[in-house]
Amino acid sequence: MKTKRSGLTVIEILVVVGIIALLVGMLLPAAHTVQKMAKETKQRAQFTSIELGLAAFKNDYGDYPPSYWWDLSAPGGGPQNYCGAQKLAEALMGWDLLGFHPNSAWRADGLDASGGNTSYDPLRTRDANGDGTPDTLDERKGRYVDLDTANAFQLGRSALRDGLFVSTAGGWGGAGALAPETYVLCDVFPVNKRKVSLSDGKMVSPGTPILYYKANTASKTIDIANMANLHENIYNSRDNAALVGLGRLADTANSGTKRQHPLVDFTYFYGYIRDTKVHARNWPYRPDSYLLISAGADGLYGTDDDICNFGR
Repeated sequence: MKTKRSGLTVIEILVVVGIIALLVGMLLPAAHTVQKMAKETKQRAQFTSIELGLAAFKNDYGDYPPSYWWDLSAPGGGPQNYCGAQKLAEALMGWDLLGFHPNSAWRADGLDASGGNTSYDPLRTRDANGDGTPDTLDERKGRYVDLDTANAFQLGRSALRDGLFVSTAGGWGGAGALAPETYVLCDVFPVNKRKVSLSDGKMVSPGTPILYYKANTASKTIDIANMANLHENIYNSRDNAALVGLGRLADTANSGTKRQHPLVDFTYFYGYIRDTKVHARNWPYRPDSYLLISAGADGLYGTDDDICNFGR
C-alpha cells in the first residue's frame, strides 16, 4: 500500500516564506509613505489654524505680530533674547498661555514697556489693592489657537534643550541666549524622539519650533549684499537667526558630529524664500504678510522636506 504524503516540503515552505517577504517588502514603503503623508497633512492643518489665528489677531490689533530679533529701537540696537518664533507664540497664546495682552511690549520677561507687570499677571484676579488696576485676564482676548493644536512648549523644556535650541553661552553674532522660559509653537515632527513630561503626567514628544517672519510691507527690495541693513528688506533673515543658529541635530552618517541647519546662511535664506515665478528681480513669496516654516521630518530648516505656508 502507498502512504499519502502530508505537510509541505522544505522547498514549498521556502517559496511561501519568500512570497511573504516579498509582500512585506512591498507594503512597508507604502505604509511609510502613508504615514509621511498623514504627518504632512496634520502639519498643514496646524498651519491653517495658525493662519486663522493670525488673521483674527490682525483684525483685533490692525497688524500681524512683529518678528524682529534685532530690536533697533532698544539701547544699542542689538539682538534680544526674543525672536520671531517666540513672538508668534505670544501673539496667539499669550506670554503665559492665558491669552495675549494688548499692552504687551513684546519682551521675553513678559513685562510692559515701563518694566511693570500690568500686562501679564495671572495672579491678579481682582483689584485687591483698590488702586484701580484692572484684572489683566479680563483685558485679554483669549487664545487665538487651541492649546492642543498650537503644540506650545517652553524652549527650556528638556527635549528642546537637548536638541540644542537653547544655549547658555553666546549665540549667533555674539548674541545672548534665547529666554528659556518663553514658549514656541512646535510642529508635529518630534525632535530626536525625546519626550517631556506635562503637568498631568503625560509624556509627549514636542516638534521643532515653527519659524515666523513678518513682512516689512514698506520695503520693496531684497538686498542680500547689504548685510548691515537686512531689516530694510521685505523679510529679515535675522528674525529667527538665533534659534536656527543654535539648533543642531546629530548626524547619523557621521557619528559625533552635528548637522547645521542650511537656513542659518542668510544668502541661502533669501534664495529659499524667493518666488521663482518672478524673474525681473529678487522677490519673495507672500511679500505682504508673513512666512511660516516647519523643519519637516528631518528636523532641519532649509531642506526639501520642509513644510511652509508658501509655494515651495
